[in-house]
Amino acid sequence: MSKTIVKIGMGSCGIAAGAKPVEAKLRALLEGRDDVELKKVGCIGLCFQEPLVEVERDGDSTLYGHVTESFVEEIVREHVFEGKKLSKNIVLAQDGSGEENPRMDKQVRIVLRNCGVIDPENIDEYIANEGYDALKKVVSSMTPEGVYTEVLESGLRGRGGAGFPTGLKWKFANLAKGDDKYVVCNADEGDPGAFMDRSVLEGDPHSIIEGMAICGFAIGASHGIIYCRAEYPLAIKNLNTAIKQAKDRGFLGENILGSGFSFDLKIKEGAGAFVCGEETALIASIEGKRGMPRPRPPFPAQSGVFGKPTNINNVETFANVAWIIRNGAKEFSKYGIGKSRGTKVFALAGKIAKGGLVEVPMGMPIREVIFDIGGGIPDGKKYKAVQMGGPSGGCIPESLLDTPVDYESINATGAIMGSGGMVVMDEATCMIDVARFFLSFVQNESCGKCPFCRIGTKRMLEILDRITKGEGKESDVDLLQELCLQIRDGSLCGLGQTAPNPVLTTIKYFKDEYMAHIVDHKCPAKVCPALIHYVIDPKKCIGCTKCARSCPVKAISGEVKKPHVIDDAVCIRCGKCKVSCPVAAISVE
Repeated sequence: MSKTIVKIGMGSCGIAAGAKPVEAKLRALLEGRDDVELKKVGCIGLCFQEPLVEVERDGDSTLYGHVTESFVEEIVREHVFEGKKLSKNIVLAQDGSGEENPRMDKQVRIVLRNCGVIDPENIDEYIANEGYDALKKVVSSMTPEGVYTEVLESGLRGRGGAGFPTGLKWKFANLAKGDDKYVVCNADEGDPGAFMDRSVLEGDPHSIIEGMAICGFAIGASHGIIYCRAEYPLAIKNLNTAIKQAKDRGFLGENILGSGFSFDLKIKEGAGAFVCGEETALIASIEGKRGMPRPRPPFPAQSGVFGKPTNINNVETFANVAWIIRNGAKEFSKYGIGKSRGTKVFALAGKIAKGGLVEVPMGMPIREVIFDIGGGIPDGKKYKAVQMGGPSGGCIPESLLDTPVDYESINATGAIMGSGGMVVMDEATCMIDVARFFLSFVQNESCGKCPFCRIGTKRMLEILDRITKGEGKESDVDLLQELCLQIRDGSLCGLGQTAPNPVLTTIKYFKDEYMAHIVDHKCPAKVCPALIHYVIDPKKCIGCTKCARSCPVKAISGEVKKPHVIDDAVCIRCGKCKVSCPVAAISVE
C-alpha cells in the first residue's frame, strides 16, 4: 500500500483562521506512523474555507474545509487510518463531488498551479512538478533572443497594472548597453484588499526564482533582487529557504547547470510605502534612498538600479514565465481575448460570499467572476459595485457587470486591471465614503514631491469630507472633477495620475448619491454618521435595556419593560445599539 499523504494549508490565511493548533493536533495524532506523511502547503485560494486539510489515500484525494481540532481527529481516525471518506465539509474531491469543484473547474491555474499543492519549503516537490525544467531548457538550448521572443509571442503583459508587453520590456533591457544588469521583482503589494503576490510567494517561491533566472538569461543580467514588503514575514521566510535550496542545487549562482550563465538573487525588504510600487521609487528604495519617483526617460531598461540597465516585473508576471517556456507561447495565448492573453489572478474581498484567490482566463465577464466563482453577495443583499485596481482603480457598477476582464475593456470603464484586487460592495455601501477612503489612502501615501498630488488630493479629500457631513455644495461636484483632471495631468508618477479614478468613477456612475448627500442631506446607504439617525420603534421595543447597556455614551434612556428612546444630540452613531437589540426595534433613518 502506498503512503497516505496529509496536507494542511499553512499560508497566512490558513494560520489566521486557526491552522496552527490543527497542525499541532495532526502531528500528535500521526506521530510514529511511517505509513502517513504530513505536509505543509500554501494557500489554494479557498480562503473562506480555511483551515483546510487534504487527504491523499489509495490514489484518491479529498480536501476538507473549516477543520477544527476535534474535526481533524475524526478525519484521521476515519479517513486516514480506516480509509472511510467523511461525508461532511468536503471542499474538493477527485471525483468532482466537492462543494467547490464547480467553481474550481471554471478556473485555469497557471500562476497558482503549485499553490496549495506542494510544500513550498521542499525544492524536490517543485522539481517533481516540472520545476526548473524551463530553466534547464533555456540555458541548454535557447538564445536570449529566443527567450524574449517566446515570451513576447505568448502575449504576456505585465500583471502589475500597466499591462506593458513583457517580452518587449525584456527586449529593451537586452538591447541596453552595459555588461552589468539587474532583474527586479516588485513584490511590494500595497493595494487594500490585494493578496495575490503574497500567496504565490508563500506557496510557490521557486516559480518566482525560476522566472527571474530566465529573465536574467534573456536580458544578460547576473543580479536579481526581490523587493518584498517587510509585512510579509512568511513570504520572506519561504523565499530565503527557496533561494538557499536553489543555490545548493545549482539553479542559482555561478555557472548555472554548467552553462556559463551566472545569476544570483537576494531579498530587499521594503518598509511598506505604497509609492514604492512605482518603478523609479522602488529603484530609489533599493539604492537606500527615500522612495520617490523620478522623471522618465531614462527608463529603467537604460538606467535602473545603481544606474545599470534593469528589468522590473511583479510576482504574478514572473510566475507565468516558466510555464510559458515549458508549454510554448501558443499554449499560453490560447487563453484570453484580443490583446489580453493568458490568465489573471484576482483577490476577491469585501462583500462577497466566497472571498479568496481565483485565476481565470482573460476575457471572463466580471459577473461570472463575482457570482459564479465568488458566490455572489452574502446576506441576500444586492450588488452595487466592484473596486478594481486598488486606490488607483475605479468602481464598476451593476450596469457594467458583463464587462470582460481584459485590459482595454476594464480601462474603458474608468477603472484599471491593476495588480488584481476586486473589492466587492453591496447596497449598504456609500460610494462617496468609498471614494473618500481610497483618496485618504492615496493622500497618506503620496511622497509629496508633486504639488498636484500633495496638495490637490488634500483639497479633494476636504471636499469629500464636507459632502459626507452634509455640508457640501452643488458646485463641489464640478470642482472635484476639475481637480481630478489637473491632478491626473500634472502628477509625475502613476500614483498621482491615477489617484482621481475612484472619485471620477463614483461621480460618473453614482452622481445621484452625491446629490442626495448635497441637496437632500441624506446618505442613501445610511452610512455617513452626520446624515443618519438611530430611532427606536416604541411598538417593537420590549424594554430589555440591552441597547442602553451597549451604548458607550449613555444616549439611551428608559425603564425596564418600557419603550426606550435615543437622545440624538448625544448619539455618536456607532450602531452598537442596533446590533444588540434582540427584536430589531432600532432602525437607521
